[in-house]
Amino acid sequence: MKEIEILKEINQNSKMGMDSLSTILKKTQDSDFKNLLNSQHDEYQNIFDRTQELLVKNNAQMEDTPTIQKAMSWMGIQFNTANDTSNSKLSELLIQGNDMGIVKGIKLLNNHSFLDNEIKNILSDFVRLQEKNIDDLKKFL
Repeated sequence: MKEIEILKEINQNSKMGMDSLSTILKKTQDSDFKNLLNSQHDEYQNIFDRTQELLVKNNAQMEDTPTIQKAMSWMGIQFNTANDTSNSKLSELLIQGNDMGIVKGIKLLNNHSFLDNEIKNILSDFVRLQEKNIDDLKKFL
């Protein structure tokens, strides 16, 4: 996978994180939980903006997350919260998503030693963000 493809992958994953958080935010009334989710959304937005900037700088064509992937994510959230929209259930879903992102991110870091430092830093920040997200969400389980 080339550097541009890795940037696109980080870009799409940060967008998916924002989309998932936006969907879940509509399902909670708890102000503390909403504040946490808004903060996490802002952090994903930061990663997204950084990848967008590098993609533009490299004249790379930006790609949106495939519609089917967006639909599957949305349907998964709807299905899993049909009978339970407690903070615990919502946190559980978000932790699972963050965990998948950590695995993807670490694999990319471990298997692509050639990465430019700027891209490596963004990818490392992306992994750290998701690790922090999990730690922050645990108190709502």
